[in-house]
Amino acid sequence: MTSDAHWLAVAVATPAHSGIGTPLTYRSAQPLPPGTLVRVPLGSREVLGVVWSALPEPEPGLVKSAREVAGTLGDLAPLDDHWRALMAFAARYYQRALGEVALAALPPQLRTLNPTQMARRLKRTHGSKNSTDAPDELAPLKELSQEQADALLRIEQESGPFLLFGTTGSGKTEVYMRAAARTLAQDAQAQILVLVPEINLTPQLEARFTERFGAESVVSMHSGLTPAQRLAGWLAAHTGQARIVLGTRMGVLASMPHLALIVVDEEHDPSYKQQEGARYSARDLAVYRGRLVGAKVILGSATPSLESWERSRSTEEGGLGRYVRLAMPQRIGAGESGSGMPRVRRVDMSRQPRGTSISPPLLQAIGERVERGEQALLLLNRRGYAPVLHCGDCDWKSECPYCSAYRVFHKIDRTLRCHHCGFTERVPRACPSCGNVDIGTIGRGTEQLEEHLAELLAPLTRPDGTPVRVARIDADSTRGKGSLETQLAQVHAGEVDVLVGTQMIAKGHDFRRVTLVAAINPDTALFSSDFRAPERLFSLLLQAAGRAGRDAAISASSEMWLQTHHPFHPLYEALKAHDYPSFADSQLIERAQAGLPPFTHLALLRAEARSQEAAQAFLKEAAQTAKNVLGEDSEMLPALEAITWYPPVPMAVQRVANIERAQMLIESPSRAALQRVLTSCQPILHQLRTAADHRGIVRWAMDVDPLAV
Repeated sequence: MTSDAHWLAVAVATPAHSGIGTPLTYRSAQPLPPGTLVRVPLGSREVLGVVWSALPEPEPGLVKSAREVAGTLGDLAPLDDHWRALMAFAARYYQRALGEVALAALPPQLRTLNPTQMARRLKRTHGSKNSTDAPDELAPLKELSQEQADALLRIEQESGPFLLFGTTGSGKTEVYMRAAARTLAQDAQAQILVLVPEINLTPQLEARFTERFGAESVVSMHSGLTPAQRLAGWLAAHTGQARIVLGTRMGVLASMPHLALIVVDEEHDPSYKQQEGARYSARDLAVYRGRLVGAKVILGSATPSLESWERSRSTEEGGLGRYVRLAMPQRIGAGESGSGMPRVRRVDMSRQPRGTSISPPLLQAIGERVERGEQALLLLNRRGYAPVLHCGDCDWKSECPYCSAYRVFHKIDRTLRCHHCGFTERVPRACPSCGNVDIGTIGRGTEQLEEHLAELLAPLTRPDGTPVRVARIDADSTRGKGSLETQLAQVHAGEVDVLVGTQMIAKGHDFRRVTLVAAINPDTALFSSDFRAPERLFSLLLQAAGRAGRDAAISASSEMWLQTHHPFHPLYEALKAHDYPSFADSQLIERAQAGLPPFTHLALLRAEARSQEAAQAFLKEAAQTAKNVLGEDSEMLPALEAITWYPPVPMAVQRVANIERAQMLIESPSRAALQRVLTSCQPILHQLRTAADHRGIVRWAMDVDPLAV
């Protein structure tokens, strides 16, 4: 029976916390090359798997228990060696099971298709217009600026990775497209991967690439697509039919056998870090994948992450010199007089009447823009009407009964909604605690700002005599399918005079009529306990400022307003000068003195349990057990001695959906030492979770290179 069998290691998505992180052994009547997609039995189910390698005949006991491969997915070409190497690295580095990472990278619909259905999908893919030839550039090309031309020349001549440090409006997207065109022209099979941080930016970029290269060459990959669309895009990339793939972070895991260029736009954006399951960084995996397959990598941003900035500092500057920095400080059309960036004005809110949301000088400036037919953009990074509903008599507040957070008041549908667990109730007519009918609000959200601004601007009219129109874009106003695209189109068409929104409107959008951007309440991030908060705030504000004055004809009057109680804070001083290098260098000095990334390496071990005590006890025992067990291994001792274990503490939002959450920070100046210890901790954690003392643990997870601690 066994002489004709072929033994295979197959990666499958095993149950969470099963302790099975490696491929499982199956037998097959036919030899199957590595990378073949197969259907295999797992428990009582039949699941999708990836053949990882061939195996020698196993021990007799395993020969009897090993199960048969149920079938393959028709004529689908195997996933190549480079893709499997990327999956293996991601699983190893981010401390997840190989099958979990590999199967999550595949479109969900693959799990439901039989060989006949797959053959039909492949026929449809191959039946589309062949795009393996280099696509023609369909749109007329603009003349490049000297900075753009210099950047492209260096990208062509050097190996990279490249950090394209260009101010907003400097033409980074044109550099991406020219680099893509050159790559496609040099190789008849070459493929390009372009990553963007958010779904709402994908259609805009897709339109530009489609206009330049043709619709047959471009596909998108993001979670907003239907399962059928995701499968079609994945197949087009896997078979080489798609020459250019535009996607969010999931795109970095796509199968692209002829990958020659990777672009990561807005590389600083935290959206590139996955926050559930395998907590990978798409930006970091893009750099690794480029090195793996020999593809050039371009990381683009006006406000690069401090990690990338440090890697792009030359060794003479005391940096690492791993990335090639390409600077484009001038806006397109700015001329020789300056960068073309908006003037930054600060309003000292301590000198304004108490409770003022829009200061009189800012209101006047907005009114002047409206009367000239220009647009204003107001940034308030808090959705809803008010973050808290409050009773002044008994001090009741709209706390969520299931989370350690307040429910946000949404006036538009008269609800109190928890933004963590989703629990929603109608707004009470009176205080639930004392019966007081005079319930008030604390703080402001985008709904309230939109309403208040419409009242303040009601006396004004547009140049054509029609009333001023105020609109809002946030996660609540864009829930409906196609609603975001519709609202953005209205802004671009000039139908909106003042746009209120969260960070969704602060990045990537090319609003040609916007000449004024205002940050309403940016101070909350200045004194956060999160060491990355200043970096994120500076990035958000500079990106928001970049929405103003993008049309050179009206850019001279563009302004960025800051309403702040700390007008002379060093962060705002750097922002006023549009001086990212100075800000970044000062932050790196502070990080180095404090021993924080990028000068050290972090991991978080998180635990969720029915009680906070149980969660912290699990983490504390995990650390102690690891020290005891690993300390007995002489080979592990040097790595263990390079590790600092911090005491377990509650997470910032301690309770979500009645589950208590705690975390423990693990730190080391050596990335290799940290990885060795984390890998060795995996069996310890699996064993502890099944122990009688820790049955209250719901789940645990490792977060390598966390964004927040």
